[in-house]
Amino acid sequence: MMRIWAIANQKGGVGKTTTTLALGRGLATAPKRVLLVDLDAQGNATMGSGVDKREVAASTCDLLLGESSATEIRVKAPEGYDLLPGNIDLTAAEIQLMEQDGREQRLKQALAPIRDAYDFILIDCPPALSLLTLNALAAADSVIVPMQCEYYALEGLSALVETIEALQVNLNPALEIEGVLRTMFDIRNNLANAVSAQLTEYFGDRVFRTIVPRNVRLAEAPSHGQSIVGYDRTSRGGVAYLGLAGELIRRTEQRNKAVRAVEAV
Repeated sequence: MMRIWAIANQKGGVGKTTTTLALGRGLATAPKRVLLVDLDAQGNATMGSGVDKREVAASTCDLLLGESSATEIRVKAPEGYDLLPGNIDLTAAEIQLMEQDGREQRLKQALAPIRDAYDFILIDCPPALSLLTLNALAAADSVIVPMQCEYYALEGLSALVETIEALQVNLNPALEIEGVLRTMFDIRNNLANAVSAQLTEYFGDRVFRTIVPRNVRLAEAPSHGQSIVGYDRTSRGGVAYLGLAGELIRRTEQRNKAVRAVEAV
C-alpha cells in the first residue's frame, strides 16, 4: 500500500527541499518508483532535480487549475524519479483558487489517477501555511517535518502540530505525522542537544533515528542541479539521507505488513 508524504514546516530554511530531493534520489536508487511534486512557487525542487523551471511546458499550477493532468505535466528527472515541476506560476494558481469550491482538494484529485503507479510520492511544500500547503496536507497520508534543533523551531513545530490536528478534524482524518527529522545538526551545540532530547521525549519513535549534520556539500549540491545523494553520496549529508531513505522504506514495509495481517484475519 503506497503512501503520499508531504515534507512540510511553516518555518523556512529548515531543509524541506533538500530533504525532498535527497529522499527522492535515495528511494529511486533503492530502487523504488518515486514521484516528486514541487508545490513551491520558488521551484527549487524542480531546479534541484536537474529540470529548468523556466522551460517546462506546464507546471503544478496547470495541475491545480485543472488545465493539465498529472500525466501531461510529468517529466523524468535526471535524478531518477518522475517530477511534477513547479515555478512562479503557482502564485497565480493560489490566487485563482481562493474563490473556488473544493480548492483544498485539487491536488488530491489530480494525483488520484496516477497514485498507484508509484511506491512513494513526495510533496515539497512552501514555507507557509498557504492554500498550496493545505492542498499538500489534504492529499498526503503522512507528514515529514524537517527542523533545526533550536528554540524558535520548537514554536513552529507546535503550530504545525496544531494545524495537522485541525486538518484531521475538518479535511483529512487519516493524516498523521510520519516523523520529525533533525537537520543542520551540530553535536557540539548544547542547545541543539537539549532541543533534540525534548523532541525525543515528546514524539518518541516518531523522531527519525537519522540525524542530518551540517555539511558544506549539502549547500553545494543545489548549484549543480542535484540532490546531495546525486552530488556526493559519500559525504556526511549524503550518507545521512541514504540512511533516512532506508528508514522510511523499513517503516513502510512494517506498516504494509501490519495492514496485510489485519486483512488476513
